[in-house]
Amino acid sequence: MILRKWEELPEQLRTDAVRPYYDSLEKKKVSLVLKRLFDIVVSSIMLAILWPVFLLLAVAIKLDSPGPVFYRQVRVTQYGQEFRIFKFRSMVSNADKVGAQVTVSGDSRVTRVGRIIRNCRLDELGQLIDVLRGTMTFVGTRPEVPKYVAEYTPEMMATLLLPAGVTSLTSIMYKDESRLLDGAADVDKVYIESVLPGKMHYNLKGIMDFSFWGDIKLMFMTVFAMLGKEYTV
Repeated sequence: MILRKWEELPEQLRTDAVRPYYDSLEKKKVSLVLKRLFDIVVSSIMLAILWPVFLLLAVAIKLDSPGPVFYRQVRVTQYGQEFRIFKFRSMVSNADKVGAQVTVSGDSRVTRVGRIIRNCRLDELGQLIDVLRGTMTFVGTRPEVPKYVAEYTPEMMATLLLPAGVTSLTSIMYKDESRLLDGAADVDKVYIESVLPGKMHYNLKGIMDFSFWGDIKLMFMTVFAMLGKEYTV
């Protein structure tokens, strides 16, 4: 993973608000290279081992409801580039067109099989493909849809210096994010005005404090969080 030269960054990233985060990352070139090598090796091994699980999930999803196996929503990754994320579909087809682009507890768009795979986080397995492709990384800011990225402050844009991630400190601290949106009359508004700024506090901290071994630690923390461990920062 090679960080672009400052003058080669997109204009929206070449700002005074982003510069401190860039300077911090620029000093960690070895860690960035190790990060990409780790992504390639581990995602390749996991895909080779988990292909039977992929097959079982595909069959269950197709039998449960009409629509594609993967949910390919447009998200934003490194340098503001858009990509179509690989997630096993857990909601009805075209769910993003009949509701908010974030999910709340008890969302009626979630299918029967979808509820199971979401509870077990199995819908996220498809992102191993994105990690191998380089559009995502194991640890980094979760990829947002363009609609929410358009609401970023100049400082928030610093999270786009690295690829979007499967997990992060934010993912751990906001693992029950849907509950924060329960009962909201305007889910998108509440997310942008209340939830997103809180998440960005941890995302920006992750950029400034980035290290290869810190990423490894966060991956273990994610596993423990899924098993029920609570973390406070």
